Amino acid sequence: MRTFRLALAQINLSVGDLPGNTDKIIDYIGRARDLHADMVAFPELSIPGYPPEDLVLKPQFINANIKCLESVVEASQGISVVVGFVDLAGGDTHNAAAIAADGQLVGVYHKIYLPTYGVFDEDRYFRSGDTCPVFVVNGTAVGVNICEDAWYSIGPTAVQRAAGAEVIVNINGSPFHSGKRDYREKMLATRAVDNSVFFGYVNLVGGQDELVFDGGSMVFDPQGELIASSQQFEEDLLVVDLEVEEVLRTRLREPLNRKEDQLVTTDVGKPKKYAVSDYNADSVRPSVHRQALADLAGAEQEVYEALVLGTRDYLKKTGFKKALIALSGGIDSSLVTAIAVDALGAENVICVAMPSRYSSEGSVTDAVLLAENLGIDLWNLPIEAPFAAFLDTLAPKFEGTDSGVAEENIQSRIRGNLIMALSNKFGWLVLTTGNKSEMATGYATIYGDMSGGFAVIKDVPKVLCYKLAEYRNTVAGHSLIPRSVLDKPPSAELRPDQLDEDSLPPYEELDQILKAYVEDDLAFDEIVDLGFSSETVKQIISLVDRNEYKRRQAAPGIKITPRNFGRDRRMPIANRYRPF
Repeated sequence: MRTFRLALAQINLSVGDLPGNTDKIIDYIGRARDLHADMVAFPELSIPGYPPEDLVLKPQFINANIKCLESVVEASQGISVVVGFVDLAGGDTHNAAAIAADGQLVGVYHKIYLPTYGVFDEDRYFRSGDTCPVFVVNGTAVGVNICEDAWYSIGPTAVQRAAGAEVIVNINGSPFHSGKRDYREKMLATRAVDNSVFFGYVNLVGGQDELVFDGGSMVFDPQGELIASSQQFEEDLLVVDLEVEEVLRTRLREPLNRKEDQLVTTDVGKPKKYAVSDYNADSVRPSVHRQALADLAGAEQEVYEALVLGTRDYLKKTGFKKALIALSGGIDSSLVTAIAVDALGAENVICVAMPSRYSSEGSVTDAVLLAENLGIDLWNLPIEAPFAAFLDTLAPKFEGTDSGVAEENIQSRIRGNLIMALSNKFGWLVLTTGNKSEMATGYATIYGDMSGGFAVIKDVPKVLCYKLAEYRNTVAGHSLIPRSVLDKPPSAELRPDQLDEDSLPPYEELDQILKAYVEDDLAFDEIVDLGFSSETVKQIISLVDRNEYKRRQAAPGIKITPRNFGRDRRMPIANRYRPF
């Protein structure tokens, strides 16, 4: 029985940290070699980090990443390695996978399908490849391709299968959004079945700016069964033995591919075969306990873990040690604080309460209770004195006008100034606390509560904020986030007896309208047909459209939905189109 031992190195890398990324790759090559793996595969663009964006436009950066590849190749003694890098060939750049073995560069694959949608912009940086290589490693034919290449039914995988591939290794930098894992599994299982191959999918893990990569590396057998998988949101070396003769047995029973192979055209890419090593049964190979399938996280758990990882990595990779949060005692700031503590440790989170004349006693005590529950420092900076000074200064110009939003927002901007002053003094990063529902409708104060360096829940709708808080309390086994925070009606507390529902529809209704308009691109009439009043839909669409200028100035935040503001949804600020 011919066995192929495949290792998938699901690792956390940093964009631009060429030496650090290279050292980690070489370390994991050693780990895989110690386990007698025939091949170890690393994520997409693992040497430069993903996504490198406009660093790819710097020749010095490209050359440095190629120099690091030489070190990885040298480290491939006794094992085959698949590693992502930026290649420079034919006077152009390519998103590439290098295949090395026994200290030699065997071949290079250039990604064929370059995504240019959502968060992706690869046509800006790379030229498509035109070759679909198969590498015979320890007697097993392995096709190597990259991320988007796997999403096409007639794509590189089909060409490689027609050229004899028994195993496909697909290296990825696939960003997370809620529910994406299930979608990936179905697609990858289909590729395995359609091509009668073992399919290995290795994904990056970690946070990079607004993106979170969830890992979740997987291996499927030729029947489309998931036989091995890694946990999401943590590093892992997934090692699995593939009984390669199963491919032949499956193909003999399923003759469909014999006819389909004739339909695979070279429009996708030319097949090319490389002989690396003949089969050699490893009599001293230590047994590898077949890894149990990773537990699947529930919807709230995977979002919460994504927010924790994204926050931890943003601070770590940008050089910040501690986070500052304006803690009001409301649901949003309480949730952000819990996430920050889970990401950074209580000793690295400082909260600041800045009560005004309109802050309720309940909110003040809720902030104190949360800080006690989490074991964090809570500083108290009342804003009554500066608020009164602002009102006195503006009184001559405001005379004869009614008190309204301008006076309300002064309080928020005072808080923004104070929190940024503390950040400036101590070098700590301010985490903003606005959620997606607020960002969408402009129910946030620019240069006030929007002030800060990282917007943790910027892509989290308000209703989901409550669900995430409930999830965190369930994990804790008690009301870590006080029950009163979850039960009281949401309010900005910028005027007497203020409630969010004075200005907005109930969040259960608002979030559905926002999803329909922002994420699903439904037309006005289609949203009304879902059961919402036309006046409410007009109000919300108008708020979304006219607050684009605010969102353009907001801090970056973690993407957890299929379509976030910023990288996914790019609307003009000066825009006269009205959909009703």
